[in-house]
Amino acid sequence: MTVRTKLYVGGVLLGIGFGGFIDGIVLHQILQWHHMLSDHSSYPVTTVAGLEVNTLWDGIFHSATWTAALGGLFLTWHALRGSTAACSTRAFVGLLLLGWGSFNLVEGTVNHHILGIHHVNETVPEAQWLAWDLGFLAFGATLATVGATLARRPNNQRITHTEDTPA
Repeated sequence: MTVRTKLYVGGVLLGIGFGGFIDGIVLHQILQWHHMLSDHSSYPVTTVAGLEVNTLWDGIFHSATWTAALGGLFLTWHALRGSTAACSTRAFVGLLLLGWGSFNLVEGTVNHHILGIHHVNETVPEAQWLAWDLGFLAFGATLATVGATLARRPNNQRITHTEDTPA
């Protein structure tokens, strides 16, 4: 894997991890809008047993996002260690936003729409859940688009390496 590829993949993985942290910490724990399986009828959050299962799956979710962030940190560190690689702040922030937006798009599509195991804001009337889920996807698409634009913008110092060879 080239230094440039490690920086790109590392930045996107960090964005995925941070996006997952924001989702899990803010939506699951602080606001308590939903849990991983909160719309699955077998695991209602109104019972102790249901909340225990949801808390377990929230922890598995957090572990997965932590693993993505750790992988991104490792790749980024490995690419920059002893290298002449350069990455502008704009490009790096763009990669983080691209990763966060990609996380929202995949997680929102799979968990909210395909599997239907939870919805973004289950504290509002059920008739409003779809609007919140679609808003989550729109926010993710916006983050991904802005991130890709920042990471690829012309006349922007992008991720470079004078000798882009495998490291």
